[in-house]
Amino acid sequence: MQIDETTRLVKLAKRHDKLAFAELMQGHMQEMYKVGLAILMNDEDVADAVSETILNCFEKLNTLREDKYFKTWMTRILINNCYKILDVRKRQTGLEEWEEPSVTDEYNVELKDALSSIDEKYRAVITLYYLGEYSTKEIASMLHIPKSTVTTWLQRGREQLAKYYGS
Repeated sequence: MQIDETTRLVKLAKRHDKLAFAELMQGHMQEMYKVGLAILMNDEDVADAVSETILNCFEKLNTLREDKYFKTWMTRILINNCYKILDVRKRQTGLEEWEEPSVTDEYNVELKDALSSIDEKYRAVITLYYLGEYSTKEIASMLHIPKSTVTTWLQRGREQLAKYYGS
């Protein structure tokens, strides 16, 4: 979704236009799914995180200061929701029980396998950079870490992916 279109829809949604809000969320659904999947590695948990994010965005949209940063703001909310789910999951089950079988297409299985082979902190940064198409500066802002750390984690994540693919 283009920034101008996003800004237009945010302005309408802030004026309680439910159709504009629905279109805004639909336009970012695939990106939210990819980011959620990279962190949670489970389709059901991703669906919960995305649903919670949509609700949070709807309730708090008027707190967004600059409309052009909607995508970054929404992604930060999604990441927070994903980490809340991870915290609950850690308290409820052992690490070996995390992955539940789910019906996915071949692409998602390969993506999940590749991403699960790297450390979680690198996985989030790799996903935000390559699938979410965020800049290192935006990722640093979202994760509340220095830009240099994002760059380092990207490099280490790439190295771990290269090992996974045997390069």
